[in-house]
Amino acid sequence: MSKNILTKTKKLLSPILEVIALIVWVSFLLALPTMLLWNWLMPGIFGLVEIGYWQAMGLNLLSSILFKSAK
Repeated sequence: MSKNILTKTKKLLSPILEVIALIVWVSFLLALPTMLLWNWLMPGIFGLVEIGYWQAMGLNLLSSILFKSAK
């Protein structure tokens, strides 16, 4: 009986973990262009400092929170 429950649990958690892994992968992938564009444009135009990878990821998160459409 416990083997049957374990099998059902694996079948249920597998797609959930795949979606979570995809979200994490996309967030890491989107942080790089944000960092590169910021460091290319912002210091020259506005005199701002360059940002690192984790700051770019935080900037993506912040912008997604602020500009999310309320449907």
